[in-house]
Order: sequence, then C-alpha cells, then structure tokens
Amino acid sequence: MSGTALGALPLLRSLRVLELGHYIAAPFATRIMADLGADVIKVEPPGRGDPVRTWGMQVDGKSLWWSIHGRNKRSVTINMRHPEARDLVLELAKQADVVVENYRPGQLEKWGLGPKDFEAAKPGLVLVRISGYGQTGPEASRSGFGVIGEAKGGLRHLCAYPEEVTDLPPVRTGVAIGDDISGFYAAIGALAAVIEQRESKHQELRVIDVALGESVMTLLEGQLPEYGKYGKIRQPSGSWVSSAAPSNAYKSKDGAWVLVAGNSDPLFKALAGIMGQPELADDPRFRDNQVRCENVVELDGLIGAWVATQTAEEALEKLDQVNIPSSKIYTIADIAADEQYRERKAVTEVEDPHFGTVLHPGVVPVVAGQDRDAQIRWTGPEVGQHTSDVLGELLGLDEAAIAARRDSGLI
Repeated sequence: MSGTALGALPLLRSLRVLELGHYIAAPFATRIMADLGADVIKVEPPGRGDPVRTWGMQVDGKSLWWSIHGRNKRSVTINMRHPEARDLVLELAKQADVVVENYRPGQLEKWGLGPKDFEAAKPGLVLVRISGYGQTGPEASRSGFGVIGEAKGGLRHLCAYPEEVTDLPPVRTGVAIGDDISGFYAAIGALAAVIEQRESKHQELRVIDVALGESVMTLLEGQLPEYGKYGKIRQPSGSWVSSAAPSNAYKSKDGAWVLVAGNSDPLFKALAGIMGQPELADDPRFRDNQVRCENVVELDGLIGAWVATQTAEEALEKLDQVNIPSSKIYTIADIAADEQYRERKAVTEVEDPHFGTVLHPGVVPVVAGQDRDAQIRWTGPEVGQHTSDVLGELLGLDEAAIAARRDSGLI
C-alpha cells in the first residue's frame, strides 16, 4: 500500500466495466461506478462518438454536459458494424467484470454479441442490459426513452395539478429521470451480481435486466397495494402532499417559492406561533394531520398569506429558528451558491482541458477518508482518447497493430 490508508483508495478499484452504451441510462450507470473508482472503458463510434456529446450548451462544439457525463471513463472507439468489431469487443470483455449496454433488445445479438457469446468469452461475466420494456414480454422489442419510462411507470401522471385547477397535460420532471433511475438500478444490480459471482465462483453469465418503466414504477410508494385492495387510483395533487399538511410551496414577498413542511402536530404548533396566530394549533379545522388535510385549501391560504409578507430569507430564518423543515425552491444558481453544498464539495470546481474551470456535482455518496474532489479523476474525454492505451494495455497490441485497425475503419 506504500503507506496509503485503505480508506483513501477508490472503493471499486478492482472492478473493470465495459460500457456499450449511448445516450443516458447506461452511461449514467457506469458513471456511478467510475466515480467510485471502477475502470470504465466506454466504447463509442469513431468520429462524433456518443450522441450526448452534442447535447445541451456547448463551447466550440463541445458539450458542457459531457464534462460530467463522461467523467472518470476511458473512451475507446469501435465501429460496431465493422466485421471485426465482434472479436474486438469480446477481447475487451475478457478483461472486464461487467458489460453494460442499453441498445434495443436484439441489437447486440445481431452483432454476434449475445449472452452466449459473452459467456463463452469470459465465464462469470456480468451483463447488464437496460431497455425501455425489458428483454422479455410482448413489448420487449419496442423503442423506449426515459420520458416513455416516466409515462409507463406512472410518474408522469402524478406530475400535474388536479383537473379542477388546470387541464394542461402532466409535465416532465425536468430531467431524464427515467434514464437516471434505471441507471441507478443497473449499477446496483451490477455490483450485487459481481459480489455474488466472486463469492460463489460461478462461471455462468449473470444477466441483469433493467427496464425503464419498471424502474420508475418502483418509486410509486404504496399505490399498487392500495389499488389492488381498494381500487384507489392516486391522483395528481399539484405541489402539496395529499397525506400530510401543511406541506406546500408558498410565494414570498420577493417572488421566491418557499417550501414548508410543518406537518406534524408539534411542528404545526410552532409554525402557528411564528405566524403570530398560535390559536390555529387548537382550531378544530387544524388540530391534527387528518383534519388539516381535509381543510388544506383554507390552511394553505393562511400560510401563503403569511409567507407573502416576508422575503424568502426572512421566512426561512423564522422557520429555521423553530426547526420547521423548509427550503427555498432552488434554481441552479441557488445550488451553485449554496454554502452547505460548497462546504461539502457537493458542488465543486473542476479543471476541464476544454472549458477551464467548470462546476461539477461531487461524487455521491461521500466516502469517509476520501477527498471528494480527488474522486473526480478527469472530466469527459475526447472521442477515442484512450483507444491506443487500452488496446495496448489490455490486449497487448503494438502501435503497428493498432494503426492497422484504425486504417481499416474498425477503430
């Protein structure tokens, strides 16, 4: 160890992951593992690489998002439609513990890279497959993106106001949460399978099948048993929580939205006190959570009227004095300036060779004994930046052999 404390080493330093992914879900899963120290080798098509490299705001044709999305990974280019691509991918898979992909079911098989091919190449390998509907079932062959998973998983239905408030369609969450949640499950499944394979010494391939809609559906709390038992279909409730009150956003004097969650009886009593209306705590309409939920419109009107007399800072200071959970609804500007995030390096400044100093989210979770900034080893690489290094290091190819493959259009 050369005197290095064990806790200071990356947690997944013994894990190598081959990413055959594009867009969001699979790359998100592998970024989680890369941030925790895994050696992630991302396979991209030669030329423009992963389509996400062109998404979002750019500087000189380079995506700022890619600085995060591709961080801590090594980029290797392979033309998957080249006749020699199959053999090269399988050679790389032999050096990996996990392969992660998110093509439509059947696409890898068309390239001769189905589960049996990976199993023959590397006994004990873990193959993680992310798709819109899963690898089996009547809809397995359908295309699916994160927004489709959000809809099929039931989350989009809840991201709205009640019909009596507006007839506008349910809104998306603002990010590709269907892809992101699936990426989390893919990473968890990969790590669980690797642990099991290593402990059991099993030589068969372990396939982890993650579907976008199923991943989102797991976030729906008790809705399935409630529907199965009573036929209850939970409806959109706007910005409030239907089972707890008060828990809503209220507009401050300076135009910010302040979220207040004073829904236990002691918290509501404290809230009534700082509002200058202590009698509300004993009001029959508000004396416990059940009746507060029944009278939530009137209650929210009272709280909203009080918040409207305060700036966001004034309201939050008073709420914090009596320990009522509360927060301004943050924009990205608020996040970037937040002292708590900055102190913990949850928002941190990173040097990117293309952009100079850029802001990144810190690695989650925090690992005690590790420098959170040091876990970001490098930002999103150039397309194929590590092709020669990886093929030389893992496959033993010399410069001439690599050049020949490049000349043929394989890499």
